[in-house]
Amino acid sequence: MRLALIIAGALAAAAPAAAQHANHSDHGAAAPVQGSGVVKGVNAKAGTVTLHHGPIPALKWPAMTMTFKASPEVVKTAKTGKSVTFTLNAAGDRVLSLQ
Repeated sequence: MRLALIIAGALAAAAPAAAQHANHSDHGAAAPVQGSGVVKGVNAKAGTVTLHHGPIPALKWPAMTMTFKASPEVVKTAKTGKSVTFTLNAAGDRVLSLQ
């Protein structure tokens, strides 16, 4: 009986946290992140774009060169040597658009 009460109490305590997590995921991830930089490379076969970007405060990143996954449309528009502004997904691992 005592074990059942302990388990019931633990489940009741966990329910608000689980509900809060579920609500968070229902609203989607954080907003996309903006940055600017220069296209250093494009790999259409791998579906990647390499950018040398300035600091991105929203992700707490300093300036650096990184390779990102990108859609075929983004890869097609990326031109090595061009200065661009770009949008990353909230996780910072995929280029959503280049301008």
